[in-house]
Amino acid sequence: MYFAALLARTEDGWEASDTELDEVETLTDLADLAREAAVDDDTVVAFIEQEDAWFGVVRVDGEEDPRVFVSHAAAAAKSSYGAMLTEELLGREDDDTSDLDSLDLDGTEDGEPETDPNDDNETTAESTSHAPPPGPLGDVELLSDLGVGPKELLMLESDALSQIADALGCTDVLEAVR
Repeated sequence: MYFAALLARTEDGWEASDTELDEVETLTDLADLAREAAVDDDTVVAFIEQEDAWFGVVRVDGEEDPRVFVSHAAAAAKSSYGAMLTEELLGREDDDTSDLDSLDLDGTEDGEPETDPNDDNETTAESTSHAPPPGPLGDVELLSDLGVGPKELLMLESDALSQIADALGCTDVLEAVR
């Protein structure tokens, strides 16, 4: 089960709204959703949590690129929303086979093997080189100016979102949408 919320900073503090992730398929979609919740292009922090297995924080400041932190990348990569975040952090792009420039048309597309079928080393090395790490991944500084430094962020485990909200001074606001 997921919990997701957007916290938008305003002149009077923070405003929270729980958010449905049904329409969110990419980090760009999530950033756009956060920008819609922003007040005067101020900071918006999106929280995503999956049953204490992992949490993610996405910070959007105006039109700047979103900054992302995931507490446990390997666990997050096993879920759809976590995979969206970890794939972005690892620099993977969606495969778009409709783009002819991305196709490798070297004559082997008729089913001929490109490499020796007995040589598993290339495939194994390729598949494990993009595996998410079994720990934190992303920008550990994304909340530093808001009171949660890298050391504190990396030490968070259970109920991390409440602890972050407490540091930001918006626990009541977050709990109201929880």
